[in-house]
Amino acid sequence: MSFNRRTLIQGAFAAPLLFGSVSAAAKQPFSGKGDWTQWFHNWLLKDFGMIGYYADDNAKLLASHAPVDVVFLGDSITEGWFDKHPSFFVNGRVGRGIGGQTTPQMVLRMMSDIVDLKPKAVHIMAGTNDIAGNTGPMTPKMTEDNFRVMSDIARANRIKVLIASIPPAEAFPWRPGLEVKQPIAELNRWLKNYAHSSGATWVDYWPVLNDGTGAMKPGLAVDGVHPTVAGYEAMETVITPILKRVLA
Repeated sequence: MSFNRRTLIQGAFAAPLLFGSVSAAAKQPFSGKGDWTQWFHNWLLKDFGMIGYYADDNAKLLASHAPVDVVFLGDSITEGWFDKHPSFFVNGRVGRGIGGQTTPQMVLRMMSDIVDLKPKAVHIMAGTNDIAGNTGPMTPKMTEDNFRVMSDIARANRIKVLIASIPPAEAFPWRPGLEVKQPIAELNRWLKNYAHSSGATWVDYWPVLNDGTGAMKPGLAVDGVHPTVAGYEAMETVITPILKRVLA
């Protein structure tokens, strides 16, 4: 049976419970002990999109009837934002990052972690792990198509779309020898153009993170990829005024 992009999106709109009905364990973040790769792949085998990761958190949020202004969807860079600087996630800001995730996984989380929460906006920052090949080899077009799908799902549900730049990096510690600067730069060019052409809001963190060579500025990342508290504070100087404008 073949599916085109229109079929996928229409199915997502017509059956929002399809993605949200997966029975999976509640959030089980990596403990820091043992093999992270094994932890991640165990999730892939039982729940590829890791839809169950935030199941309990989502249920509690919905039960509280608290208004949701913006959901931050992403990978470990987004998850680390909440973990290292939780004071930013107040007043309707919700973090839904999962370490290691790629854009095909995030597409599967759009209904349960975004649409079901009924936010005014979604902030999507992804692509680092697509380049790393965390869930298998990916072409730039695969990443681009996934951004299109996520954006289309959000807009169809009257959710404003904010597309964030992939943060700079000299290298990925978990993928030794992989050239990353050029792929990041090329995807960011496409993301910027797509944001402008599709009516999304472009959020560019490079002016505050880039050291001028495509790597992180000293002191803003613990390993050249994942921001420190200072790194997140720098990012907040970019996103805070944008949120005020978009959510006004």
